[in-house]
Amino acid sequence: MGRLDGKVCLITGAARGQGAEEARLFVREGGVVWMVDLLDEPGELLAAEIGAIYRHLDVTSESGWQAVVAEITETAGNLQVLINNAGVFPLNRMVTTSAEEFHRTMDINALGVFLGMKSCAPALIQSGNGSIVNISSVAGMRASVGSFAYGASKWAVRGMTKTAAVELARKGVRVNSIHPGVIKTPMVADVPNVDKVAGRTPLGRAAEATEVANLALYLASDESSYSTGSEFIVDGGLSAL
Repeated sequence: MGRLDGKVCLITGAARGQGAEEARLFVREGGVVWMVDLLDEPGELLAAEIGAIYRHLDVTSESGWQAVVAEITETAGNLQVLINNAGVFPLNRMVTTSAEEFHRTMDINALGVFLGMKSCAPALIQSGNGSIVNISSVAGMRASVGSFAYGASKWAVRGMTKTAAVELARKGVRVNSIHPGVIKTPMVADVPNVDKVAGRTPLGRAAEATEVANLALYLASDESSYSTGSEFIVDGGLSAL
């Protein structure tokens, strides 16, 4: 028996990295997984490999969200889980961050999360037992020197998560955020000194994407039925320093 048996799950940014690992794990645990991303070729290949469904989605497009959610509910009949995983990680300090870069980062990392929650909320409420998991960052818990716009967007995700959790609690939908530290994914592969940062964590290493996926699985499942409006940190102890 799987921990997500029969649950219909929508995962953004699912073509690679953390989103891909979440998709693999959720399918193994019995979930009916819908993957969305802008990276169509790897997304379609992974979906075919694991037995998921892939659709193209720009998370900043409200009409795009509405179309995907409509297809899911028409096809599957319901929706129980939303994982807002899509994001970008620009490196720039405040004084070198352009307005264009700031807007783009906020659009993908924060507006995308808002639109996802707004678009999926009716279906999640209808299911009677919904769970939203927003992927923030340790940069949403502490200063993020060198990635100003990214830090701002991840604090926004943290704040939206808490407000949405209160608004949706009596309607049967839980909302929590995950705050990863240094994770081995393509998004951070070219970040300067990433290995040194990982080495300074109390655990002394970067995390595998599966370690974040395991936490997302717990929050998506009924095992976390009394958890909402909370931050779940998976950073090797970095935020404790």
